[in-house]
Amino acid sequence: MDNHKKEDIRKTILIEIEKTEKSIIEYKDLTKPIAPENAIGRISRMDAINNKSVVEAALRQAQSKLADLHIVLSKINDTDFGICIKCKRPIPIGRILLMPHSRYCVNCAG
Repeated sequence: MDNHKKEDIRKTILIEIEKTEKSIIEYKDLTKPIAPENAIGRISRMDAINNKSVVEAALRQAQSKLADLHIVLSKINDTDFGICIKCKRPIPIGRILLMPHSRYCVNCAG
C-alpha cells in the first residue's frame, strides 16, 4: 500500500476517533441515573430505563470501536497493514476507508 493511501486512511481514522469520542461523551451523559424524585410516571420511567439500557449498549460498542481505531492507527505503518488477520488477503481500500477499525475482509468478518 502506498504512502498516499496510508495518509488518507490515517486522516479517516483520526476523524472516526474524534466522532467516536464525541459519541461516547453523549452516551455517558444519557446513561446517568434516573432520579426517583422526577415525577415522570410509571410507564415513562419504564421507557426511560429501557432507553438507558439501549444507550448503555451503544456506549459499550462505541468504546470498543474507539479501542479498535487506536489499535489500527498504531499499526498503520506495519508491513501487514491492510491485510486480513484471518485469511491473510488484502482488505480492499474501500472497506478500510469505510470501516477503518475492522481488521478483517468482508468474507472473514461475517
